[in-house]
Amino acid sequence: MKIGCPKEIKPQEFRVGMTPDAVRDAVAHGHSVLVETGAGVGAGFTDDDYTTAGAQIAPDAETVFAEAGMIVKVKEPQAAERKRLREGQVLFTYLHLAPDPDQTRDLLESGVTAIAYETVTDRSGGLPLLAPMSEVAGRLAPQVGAWTLQKANGGRGVLLGGVPGVLPAKVVVIGGGVVGTHAARVAAGMGADVVVLDRSLNRLRYLDDVFAGVFRNTYASGAATAAAVAEADLVIGAVLIPGAAAPKLVSRAQLATMKPGAAIVDVAIDQGGCFETSRATTHQDPIYEVDGIMHYCVANMPGAVARTSTLALGNATLPFLLALADKGWKAACADDPHLKAGLNTHAGQLTYAAVGEALGLPSISADKAITL
Repeated sequence: MKIGCPKEIKPQEFRVGMTPDAVRDAVAHGHSVLVETGAGVGAGFTDDDYTTAGAQIAPDAETVFAEAGMIVKVKEPQAAERKRLREGQVLFTYLHLAPDPDQTRDLLESGVTAIAYETVTDRSGGLPLLAPMSEVAGRLAPQVGAWTLQKANGGRGVLLGGVPGVLPAKVVVIGGGVVGTHAARVAAGMGADVVVLDRSLNRLRYLDDVFAGVFRNTYASGAATAAAVAEADLVIGAVLIPGAAAPKLVSRAQLATMKPGAAIVDVAIDQGGCFETSRATTHQDPIYEVDGIMHYCVANMPGAVARTSTLALGNATLPFLLALADKGWKAACADDPHLKAGLNTHAGQLTYAAVGEALGLPSISADKAITL
């Protein structure tokens, strides 16, 4: 198979879909790899690094999309990229279709076979291709939250860890999954007073067993969430429903109960966000204010630490990438139900029910798509 890796064109996105090591492994499996010139620069990889690994360097994205049978990216294809996709081609990347009707429509019209990193599963019910970026985003969230709280950025002027004689900031993390756990660990490590809210008692027990004394946790009833948000200096939204739109857990009305200049970091923004007032922002213009509350809603947070993120993502995606290239997507999905869970579109059909429910579109099963 000819595998194509174009340069990311989403604003302030510095990651790249394949590392030189991934290229080396793909070539060793008998495949050819076409990398757009400059694709890896943001993550610290030169064209020479890729050619040494066995890749061919393409002069532009048009060449990559025209020649490759499988496109490997990081972020969802932008409008210009979607026009280059075609039926019979495989797209392997993050998609986050549930809050994005325009992208969904374009992918269906193109006929491309799109496999989404964020819906690939594993034996334990986890999301192995989302997890590394969730870890990165979770660890970044307290950092960017602390920055947003600075007075020069519109925040309350509160130092997350406080100082002797001055209490630390109160940080509320909504969601105790991968993002929430890493966010809580880092926020507590910065000296903040941290509480995690979740609705899974098993998860709360786990957090209590592993992190007792590091941060607190409580059940995320509506009343408990409202009370915690009202007391918080920083609220981190870390809730995920795989493949579906994130639930809105904090309403605009609740902003009035918050401290003026308090900060919100919505890590769930890729799936539409878990605050009613959330809208996607970029690293170039990351924060905005609503009713006196500062919002940080960057949709590609891990892109800020592109080298770490690219290496972490590449470690996770490589086995699946090789399976798709070695076997073809149909055989690879038939052999691996966890990879099959990543199938979102094929030949003009939506193949992920949660996306169909979110957008009001019909869908078929991935099993049926494999037979088309």
